[in-house]
Amino acid sequence: MILKNFQLNKINFNNYKFYLLYGKNEGFQNEVISTYFINNFKGEINKYDEQEFIQNIEIIISELKNKSLFKNQKLIIVSRTSDKILKIIEDILGRELEDFKIILKSELLEKKSKLRNFFEKENNLVCIPFYEDDNKSLNIIINQYLNNYKFKLSREIINLLIDRSKGNRENLKKELDKIYYYSISNKVINLDIVKKLSNLSENYDVNILVDNCLAKNTNKVSKILNENNYSDEDCILIIRTLLNKSKRLLNIMKNYKETKDIDKVFSMTKPPIFWKDKEIVKKQVNLWEINELKKKIYQINEMEMIIKINSKNSLNLVSDFVVNY
Repeated sequence: MILKNFQLNKINFNNYKFYLLYGKNEGFQNEVISTYFINNFKGEINKYDEQEFIQNIEIIISELKNKSLFKNQKLIIVSRTSDKILKIIEDILGRELEDFKIILKSELLEKKSKLRNFFEKENNLVCIPFYEDDNKSLNIIINQYLNNYKFKLSREIINLLIDRSKGNRENLKKELDKIYYYSISNKVINLDIVKKLSNLSENYDVNILVDNCLAKNTNKVSKILNENNYSDEDCILIIRTLLNKSKRLLNIMKNYKETKDIDKVFSMTKPPIFWKDKEIVKKQVNLWEINELKKKIYQINEMEMIIKINSKNSLNLVSDFVVNY
């Protein structure tokens, strides 16, 4: 059964077990998975790429047969799928298995694809194509973001962001995040500044650097710093991103301490956590103590003042700081 993405609110997802999400717009795919499948899901989530799924299929089927008393529901997400997985899906369909959903993610599938045709023709399967975002949809995303975070951008800047997003809403949101973190300590946001911030896409995303810093992956942080050409001007963005993510992590830890339900805490967190980032945030929660993180947040504020005074040496200061965070 073919389902257009604008029809998602009309479907009862409890009526179907198998979903095929395909197309070039991976950002939109991830957004749909997070919104309609992962948020408020209380069961067990397992993620595989196609080859890993195929190699472990006997173990996976055995686990579906022997459901945990504490985690009855299973959500299985398989990435980079192709026609190779079709026979396995047919096999699982023929078995009497309950309390699970399987989501297959794929890039663009041609009309002759056996997997695509199978999902389109069967009424008990859901096939959702995801096309690249056009300028209209990207404009809507930008306006929603600006309304949520209460700041403004010129039409010239908006056009630049749309151009550099290359039709992918996930890229666009990353660029908007950079500008938002920068705007917290800088009131002036002009086209030249946005161009410099946006050029960081050529390097590792600053969010990746900061996430690994908070996950205490020292080797990964050092590798990112060594392989990229961050400028002194990028240092404020790195520090502000580290500060905001640290504050967010602190709030998550406090809420988790009260609720003991990390998935519920994630669903309450603003800005929202993308589904693919949840594992590393869970790791961060387990690695830090609340009082320890409070001290680090105080140190970040001090570091921001230091690099503003010593702007010519800011890259070395920030590099040493994040490696030893």
